[in-house]
Amino acid sequence: MIKAVLFDMDGVLIDAREWHYEALNRALEPFGLLIDRDAHLASFDGLPTRTKLDILSKSRGVPIKLHDLISKLKQKYTMELITARCRPVFHHQYMLASLKQQGFKIAVCSNSIRASIVSMMDLAGLSQYLDCTFSNEDVERPKPDPAIYLAAMQRLGVAPHECVIVEDNDHGLQAARASGGHVLQVVSPDDVNFNKISRFICEVSEKN
Repeated sequence: MIKAVLFDMDGVLIDAREWHYEALNRALEPFGLLIDRDAHLASFDGLPTRTKLDILSKSRGVPIKLHDLISKLKQKYTMELITARCRPVFHHQYMLASLKQQGFKIAVCSNSIRASIVSMMDLAGLSQYLDCTFSNEDVERPKPDPAIYLAAMQRLGVAPHECVIVEDNDHGLQAARASGGHVLQVVSPDDVNFNKISRFICEVSEKN
């Protein structure tokens, strides 16, 4: 029996991929660096900023001593974009409210930092439906490692086979599958709704 639904955030509950791309490029621009949009989606989507910077140090020679400054700038610009653009989406509010009413436990597990998660969930009107949230600051190894999902399952008191995990990008999907949960892959936040989640839960329950 499914007891919990665990959601990634960026690209699943919040359409924030472009925000992260814009903020990172704005932070890198003073140092003469820019990331192509396709390259960002192919290689960086869903990764924490510090992991992205580690990759850029190896591939494009970004000095490690600049990581802290670039990371702080990126977060500053991300928060500006969140404040300006993040708004409630009815079908997401309805979905979480309905799942909650049916007795499912709900968690958000994101490679973003906690401040970003809190801000987005508050501005999107989703915080009230969540039993817990996990950020990249809450685990030693971010996605694609499954640690963040395993930590959420432990907090919720559920086993992997009792969870549905909703993910969109390769790094998140890898983490979700490695955790042992039932993985529902989505394309974008527009693809995430109550009917889709309910159908998947029914399919999983029937198979087991």
